[in-house]
Amino acid sequence: MISKFLLTLPLAAALAAPLWAQQTPPSDSSSNPQMNQSQTAMPTTSTEKATPTAPNGHEPLVYERHEGFWGHLNPFARKKYVQKQLDPVRGRLNELDEITAQNARQIKDVDARAQEGIRVASAKANEADMHAVDAGNRAQLANQTAQQATVRLNGVEHVVENIDQYQPATQAEIRFKPGQMTLSAKAKQALDEMVEPLKDQKGYIIEVQGFSQGQGQAAIQNSQQMAQSVVRYLVLKHDIPVYRIYTVGMGNAPIPASTEGGKAQRTRGGKVEIALLKNGAGELASPEQPPATQSETR
Repeated sequence: MISKFLLTLPLAAALAAPLWAQQTPPSDSSSNPQMNQSQTAMPTTSTEKATPTAPNGHEPLVYERHEGFWGHLNPFARKKYVQKQLDPVRGRLNELDEITAQNARQIKDVDARAQEGIRVASAKANEADMHAVDAGNRAQLANQTAQQATVRLNGVEHVVENIDQYQPATQAEIRFKPGQMTLSAKAKQALDEMVEPLKDQKGYIIEVQGFSQGQGQAAIQNSQQMAQSVVRYLVLKHDIPVYRIYTVGMGNAPIPASTEGGKAQRTRGGKVEIALLKNGAGELASPEQPPATQSETR
């Protein structure tokens, strides 16, 4: 029992020596208290002057170094001592992580808002381009409409100025045998071809002139009867309004020459001349008009 106690005593002394050396200041420092105070004060002043202030308002960490019996570093430092030295570092690291995360969130938020602003601006720019294209198309259409209206107005003005100026469009001549007052099949066909394009048209009149051989009032009556046969066919067969047909019995009056420089001649037998005259009002509805033609039917 005594031998075990004697062996344990040196081991406990060896373990207690470092702790006592760490907690006990050196002998030379205790012997000269003034020098110890001056040495202690000087590092504090230099530390305060050399210690900058961090951007977050915290002072930089100061490592508390204790030199003892073992020299620069105590190999037998306790766990509490190590934790005490590491706790400020952990706190600063945690704070740095929070600041970094907050900055990352702010950067992400700014980037998201910037992307949203770019998207909205691009959408508005595309919409503005579409409105501009639509406005250009509308302006072009309005310009075309204005040009068409101008052309139309010029045509209407021309028609109005020449409303009483009828120009020959188509002419036909129907021959009658002596004593004949009815229309033949060829004569009806010629009239059909002449007035067929006149459906739903305006601005035209039909001039019917009858000529007959003979003398005096008898020739005039014969010419009127032949002209009336043509008028009846046009009214009954083709529904030509009567007010568009002008009839005259010329009797045995001289017929004007068809060519310049020719002489007027009197008819032999009987004939009726039909002339389709237009004043241009029909051109407003149908721009193309058939050319003037002349035919003779017996």
